[in-house]
Amino acid sequence: MQPIVTGTPQAVHSQSTRNTAVQESEGPSFSELLSQKLGEKGLTISKHAAQRAAQRGVDLDAHIDRLSQGVQIARQKGLDDALILVDSTAFLVSARNATVITTVGGSDLKGNVFTNISGTVII
Repeated sequence: MQPIVTGTPQAVHSQSTRNTAVQESEGPSFSELLSQKLGEKGLTISKHAAQRAAQRGVDLDAHIDRLSQGVQIARQKGLDDALILVDSTAFLVSARNATVITTVGGSDLKGNVFTNISGTVII
């Protein structure tokens, strides 16, 4: 049994050093890869949007290119907060900040009312 240590440990065990090395060599995590891909498109995803996408089974990676196009169109039209529709998925986006605020997909769209948006882009 190992003792429980609070605060900063005095010494690092060789086994934990090996585990860290293995984790680092495996490459970036999924969230890091998604953030990188979004960053390449000039988009940011809020924590809330990431949680909603996961809860609702929305594959952000599948929509990223078209979503990026929608944000560019919204910016060109001078929209601040836009609803971007990609197939059967709706993204509420701050076009000014290029940030996905939330997402709703599939059957969850029925009965929803989107307020406080300056426009809608259908891609």
